[in-house]
Amino acid sequence: MKYVVLFRGINVGGRNKIPMAELRVHLSEDFDNVRTYIQSGNVLLESKLSATKVAEHIDSNLRSAFTIDSDLVRVLVLDPKSYGEVIAGAPKGFGSDPDTYRYDVFFYMGVTAAEVEPHIVAHPEVDEVVVGKRATYHRRIAARASSSRVNKIISSPVYPGITIRNWNTTTKLAALLAE
Repeated sequence: MKYVVLFRGINVGGRNKIPMAELRVHLSEDFDNVRTYIQSGNVLLESKLSATKVAEHIDSNLRSAFTIDSDLVRVLVLDPKSYGEVIAGAPKGFGSDPDTYRYDVFFYMGVTAAEVEPHIVAHPEVDEVVVGKRATYHRRIAARASSSRVNKIISSPVYPGITIRNWNTTTKLAALLAE
């Protein structure tokens, strides 16, 4: 089975630095066809294990292989069907006007849409937010991005259960998964 593995909390703000080449070598010890995409913790791999077992295995072995803050680093493993649901759940036209808007996907990691939704604060003139089953989709006017209020989620109790990717990364991973 092919999987997309999203790491939360690595290579962000100078913390929990894990070179992707080293991560690829580490994961290749237990999984097949391991590939990384950019430096923000995106991995594609193959395994006979279930998504849950892959996540558990990576989570338990990552801490012994790398020096990381284990409270911040989390792993989300999605099979093609689940990842496809994230892509399909995006609002119509999401990502279609990158000159005007910035687009982000907030993937849920052990939290639900019902838990996340109350913590989303949107600026009505800047932000558009759609809460989906597996992710929340955020579109904001690029020229007014600093006025967005959605970043207030960082101080919420659900933030550790979210990992964020821009739409370009999200769709690129879908394309790589489909290869």
